[in-house]
Amino acid sequence: MRSHLLNDTTAEQYRRSVTDGVERVAAKLAATDRPFTGISVDALSPRIDEIDLDQPLHDTTAVLDELEDVYLRDAIYFHHPRYLAHLNCPVVIPAVLGEAVLSAVNSSLDTWDQSAGGTLIERKLIDWTTERIGLGPAADGVFTSGGTQSNLQALLLAREEAKSNDLAELRIFASEVSHFSVKKSAKLLGLGPDAVVSIPVDHDKRMQTVALARELERCAKDGLIPMAVVATAGTTDFGSIDPLPEIAELCEQFGTWMHVDAAYGCGLLASLRHRDRINGIERADSVTVDYHKSFFQPVSSSAVLVRDAATLRHATYHAEYLNPRRMVEERIPNQVDKSLQTTRRFDALKLWMTLRTMGADGIGQLFDEVCELAREGWRLLAADPRFDVVVEPSLSTLVFRYIPAAVTDPAEIDRANLYARKALFASGDAIVAGTKVGGCHYLKFTLLNPETQASDIAAVLDLIAGHAEQYLGESLDRAS
Repeated sequence: MRSHLLNDTTAEQYRRSVTDGVERVAAKLAATDRPFTGISVDALSPRIDEIDLDQPLHDTTAVLDELEDVYLRDAIYFHHPRYLAHLNCPVVIPAVLGEAVLSAVNSSLDTWDQSAGGTLIERKLIDWTTERIGLGPAADGVFTSGGTQSNLQALLLAREEAKSNDLAELRIFASEVSHFSVKKSAKLLGLGPDAVVSIPVDHDKRMQTVALARELERCAKDGLIPMAVVATAGTTDFGSIDPLPEIAELCEQFGTWMHVDAAYGCGLLASLRHRDRINGIERADSVTVDYHKSFFQPVSSSAVLVRDAATLRHATYHAEYLNPRRMVEERIPNQVDKSLQTTRRFDALKLWMTLRTMGADGIGQLFDEVCELAREGWRLLAADPRFDVVVEPSLSTLVFRYIPAAVTDPAEIDRANLYARKALFASGDAIVAGTKVGGCHYLKFTLLNPETQASDIAAVLDLIAGHAEQYLGESLDRAS
């Protein structure tokens, strides 16, 4: 069994095995003509269930053959231009190369004696990002597993900075279309069921600052503590960006921690055309960024950034076996001092490889392309009487639904849109997401692939309309 350990004696076997795997994936990518095969859970589950994990195949070629059958053939491929569903981006090759390197070396980014240069590379990338945001010379941060963890850590810091002995007094303010992780974080942090105050949004799905001011005033009047305001720079459903400068003014007025959830909108930090859309982010106390959304990085690659590095002390614990206090005096840089995680992958390497190969402008150009594509898609939808589109895109998301000419029953229209999404997924021809707006079912394009064209959007809209019309026709037949 030692022959499977990666070391100096197995380097050639490693090269052959990884090359075989890469060649299979490359062949699959080259031959993929649709984002999904349409296989059902019932069809795929028996293939997995019949595999006896206590009976190994003893050969990586046989294992890859099996993997083709149970995974590669039916995987959902985000690189396909008609994958239009969730916040999943196609990935850039330098980042995939970084993934291969970091997995093989397997550094752990918690302490210097487990990562050495990896520690410094991550710190350099944190500094680069905080400079792009404009947080100032005292800023710092750490890579995380994703936006949910970043939001949790930011709100942990805000809770501690609020210095309240009664958690029931604390309030968090976020828009009604903010990410669910805000409420989840409040629960994990021991806050009460009323801790998160939902602020209404305007027609463009942006937080109403008049309503925020009113709720902050009410909070103070009731003797409660405004722990944090979470402004979103790129909501999951609409890609909307809250009015950051106005929110910053209110946070300053009420002495409230300002957190900006820019998990989606962080791509604007590299944008050549639209950076001004997130003006005001530089006034935040903390910021969430997901490089694995709009920087075209493989999952996971995320970070939480803070204006004042000293606030990260709220996540610091010292263990004699890992990061004893003497290491601080010896100026040994241990990233675990800033993180909620202990063992942690060297995910920063992927972004490092990307920036060193493509540059920030290269990333920004790709993100600008999908933002422009969304504008084209909005024009198509706005001009098509078959569809109702909710808002003009601030980033690259379009929310819409099919509206049949001859049907007025809202419930029937909902069912037609649900059917269309399900039928499209089952066909494998394209994948779109769904959400609810005003209690009604809508469909959603999340455009993160620069290879997607307006012609792809038009074709998918025709497919959606066709499936919806098929459902309505069958519904009329059943009713007659």
